[in-house]
Amino acid sequence: MKKRVAIATIGTSGDVRPYVALAVELKKRGYDVVLGTNSDFEGLVTSHGIEFHNLGTKIQEWLQESRFDNAISQMKFHHFPQLLRAGQELVEKAARNSWVMAQGADAIVVNINTSFGIDIAEALNIPVIMTAMQPLNPTREFPVSAYEVPDLGPTFNKLSYIAMNIQQAYFDFPRDRVRKELMGLAPRKRGGLFKDSLGNNLPTLYNFSSIVSPRPRDWPQTAVVTGFWFLDDQSDWTPPEDLQKFLNEGPAPVYIGFGSMPFGAERNTEILREALEIWGGRAIVSRGWGGINTADLPDTVFAIGEAPHDKLFPLCAAVVHHGGAGTTSTGLRAGKPTFTVPQAYDQRYWGRRVRALGCGPAPVRLRSLTPDVLANVLRELTTNPTMAANAKAVGKALCEENGLETAVNFIEATIDAAKAGARRHPVVT
Repeated sequence: MKKRVAIATIGTSGDVRPYVALAVELKKRGYDVVLGTNSDFEGLVTSHGIEFHNLGTKIQEWLQESRFDNAISQMKFHHFPQLLRAGQELVEKAARNSWVMAQGADAIVVNINTSFGIDIAEALNIPVIMTAMQPLNPTREFPVSAYEVPDLGPTFNKLSYIAMNIQQAYFDFPRDRVRKELMGLAPRKRGGLFKDSLGNNLPTLYNFSSIVSPRPRDWPQTAVVTGFWFLDDQSDWTPPEDLQKFLNEGPAPVYIGFGSMPFGAERNTEILREALEIWGGRAIVSRGWGGINTADLPDTVFAIGEAPHDKLFPLCAAVVHHGGAGTTSTGLRAGKPTFTVPQAYDQRYWGRRVRALGCGPAPVRLRSLTPDVLANVLRELTTNPTMAANAKAVGKALCEENGLETAVNFIEATIDAAKAGARRHPVVT
């Protein structure tokens, strides 16, 4: 009988695509897999032959409500309580749906957005594998990556991770309610994102590359950095005729897009238009969920809707984007100089890592971006030979990694150890 793995993730495209890649790899290895996520991504999941389970809430509509734009792009803090309450509702709905999905599973794979899976695993007596796309286990080597926190030395760095626990505590309210009402479990005495209710370290997979973000030396052995989980396009996509004509008419363009971040679209469009006029170069601009208005952009710009990044980026000279982990890794694997304009969460961290690798300029927060700054960056991305060489070298190294194989080996060892009654979590290197 096949072993069954349930995967739970909620969020935007960057929070879902790596888990589709993991599900595909698990299925190739003979596992029965179900992936639970937002309804937005049912087509993405099923198109890869993976069983889909709806965890509720259409995330695109959820993000595009005006209070999110006000809170994130304009930093109107009085909207934050609304955001947290809405987040609690989203989490509770996902937890209840995940409980149904996990029945009969041999293991459940979760991330920080679906940490209620730790309780589900306890109730069903199955192993849970925590995952993250950014370094979140506390370390003295750098401050928490999910917030804009300065590096003030080892002691402060480790203390900075308390901020993540404080935020998580707010989302633990619905988690604790579901734990009691639905699962029949006693209140948690200990725990957190990376520990079970007894305080034991959870087996944790980090789906990024140590080439881009080196593994901290003071992490527990249960934390394994696997390499990125790339979901390569399996379609026969090639540039449409009009895009191919644009590509043939001049030097390789710069890709510009802000992914699933829908905040401040009107301002972003105006900055982009002015910067492109100042710079005068060629660009491919993605509308994305960001709502960029491409109607008034110059003739040196090609507007595009959906296109697979792993096939589009190699056609470009450089990439400019919001700095999400998935888009950053795809751009670097393509060997392209990169500039990030972060808006929230871990995006600034990945922008700093790009700069540390010598593959692009320092990140500039989107709310601080000006047309002149963007124009100068576009000029540097397309003329700096050192950035180009560094990006090419990093891309070559990333192409030689196989993060999915490492991840599946780890999951397999975790399930086997649980079935054998082993007390220690396996460590796969």
